[in-house]
This record gives sequence, C-alpha cells and structure tokens, in this order.
Amino acid sequence: MAKFCSADGSLGGPVRTSTKRDSDESLAIRAAWLHYAAGMTQGEVAQKLGVSSTKAHRLIAWAYQNGAVKVSVVGGVAECVALEDAIRDAFGLAHCEVVPDLHEEDGMPLRALGGAGASFLEREIEAAEGGVLGIGFGRTLAAAVTAMTPTGSGAMRFVSLMGGLTRNFAANPHDVIHRLAERTGALAYVMPIPFVANSPADLDVLLSQRGVDEIFRLACRADLMLMGIGTAQLDAQLVGSGMILPDEIDEVRRGGGVGEMLGHFLDEDGAPVETPLSGRTVSPALDDIRGRRAVAIAGGPGKVAAIRAVLRSGVLTGLITDERTARTLMRDQGERIAG
Repeated sequence: MAKFCSADGSLGGPVRTSTKRDSDESLAIRAAWLHYAAGMTQGEVAQKLGVSSTKAHRLIAWAYQNGAVKVSVVGGVAECVALEDAIRDAFGLAHCEVVPDLHEEDGMPLRALGGAGASFLEREIEAAEGGVLGIGFGRTLAAAVTAMTPTGSGAMRFVSLMGGLTRNFAANPHDVIHRLAERTGALAYVMPIPFVANSPADLDVLLSQRGVDEIFRLACRADLMLMGIGTAQLDAQLVGSGMILPDEIDEVRRGGGVGEMLGHFLDEDGAPVETPLSGRTVSPALDDIRGRRAVAIAGGPGKVAAIRAVLRSGVLTGLITDERTARTLMRDQGERIAG
C-alpha cells in the first residue's frame, strides 16, 4: 500500500510561482504514483509520460528517495517478530522493532531503518496528547525524519537533546529537528550553543545563558527521547563532525569505550567510560535519561558492539534495528533464533 505526499514536505503557505523544479517534482510524483499505485512497469510509465525509460527510472527513484512514497506491508515477518521478543527479553526492553533486511548496497540498512523510524515517529505523534519528544542526532534519525509523511503534531513539542555540531553535517541535531518541525508544523526548540564546550567551566557558562537553561531542562524532562548509537571507531560521526579528534577517540578506545549515545561513551558491559568529552557535552546525563522512555534507532554490521554496549547499560527502553544486526546481537548473547 503506497501513500503519497508533496515532495517538498510543506504543509501549506503562500502559493509559489511555478518553476521548472516544481514541474520536475510534480512529474516525479506522477511517475511514482503510476509505478507504485497503478502497478505499471517503468517502461509503461515512460510511455505514459512521454519520457525515456532512463528518465522514468530517475523520476521514480527521486520520488522514493525524497520521501514522496510511503510503502507499508500488512502482516509481520515471523523471524523478525521472534527476534523482537528475544531482544526484549534479553535486554529488558519495553519496545523492540526489527525490520527485514533489504540487502542495501553499502551494508548500512539506512533505508530500512529510516522507514521504520518514520513509522515509529508518525505513530507516536498521532497517539500523543501533548508532551515533549527529544531528538538526538545521527544518519538514521535524519533518514527517519526525511521519510516521514507530513502530518500535524497536535500539541506535541520537539526539542534537541544536544547542542549543535560546528561543521555542516546532514545529521546535525539542529538540522534534524528543523526538518521535523517542517514535517509537522510543531513547535521545536534547539540549544543555540555548541555540543562540546572547551572545558567543564565553559559548559557551566554556556548553560547559564538566558533561554539556554530552560531549553536544556526541557530536553532533560522529555517524555520520549529518540537517539542514535555511535561507535568508538575513527569513522564515528562525532569524529567526522569534528566534535572529537582522532587521538581523543583512540584514548576512548584505550579506556574501554565501545558504544556512544548523546556523547556518553560506554564499555562492553554498559558502564560509563571517562573520556576527553566528560563534563563538556551539552546533552542530558545518563541519570536524566534513565527512567524515561528512551528509544534508539541503530543498525548495521559496524554498530553491533556499540548497540550491545548501550543495551547493557539498561538506559534504553526501546530499540529499532535491522534483522541482520538483531541476529548478531542474539547470537552473541548465546540465544538461538530459528530462521
């Protein structure tokens, strides 16, 4: 079953003058409708629209990649359901969602996790009667927000759980929450300060600024916290964003760091690790997260150890991951899942 939305995700506003971009977007959405809803092959779409087969393929791909197409399948995958139950039991979670493997090219299940994350967000927004949803950062969260169907937010408010990254980065928490606000028309709050302060003393100064302390307290009190999970490897997003230096991440690993969430590093048993970032990050403390609804969206072969470490911390109440990652997690737990 496919649902279609405007390609730019807008919820209304002034009527725009027609441009070539508008025309191309409209054509892409029409091509996607003919392919997904009407069941036409790409060749038939090309003939119907009077374009080449190559252009029809590009139009359909553009519509899918930019969130104009939402596909849902009625019914569960038995193996994934069994994995969800096993992970919930093994790590004491209230919620677990395992999405089927889509065999994505780079091994990173970004499309699968983005779709599952979008569905989770849409359900939470629809069911909520007010409340505050806190958003972390990461490519999977960015993909989830991009894949969302534009919708009203009711009385729900959104807040970034972190300060901003200093480099232009598609998964910057500020960019993610701005896109979420555009998708929903909701009130959204960002902390207008860097994610990492130069020192603990500087952190105190930043958080004492007028307006910042109120937003930070709102983040710490969020009814639902949605976040990604990072690694302690050189290709970690915190390193790529310039928030932590390569020699600092090496120090984290030497100290036993394996997984990371919201700037907090954990060892393989889920215990906090003292790092160069300790006392300098703008994000809720682990004790602020514990006891609240905290759901992570994460997966991929390079994230298994990090996800396991965060799960063992006992801080999370929910996990959305892919089938391959779930199987590896349970195999490492000594569980046998049929399939």
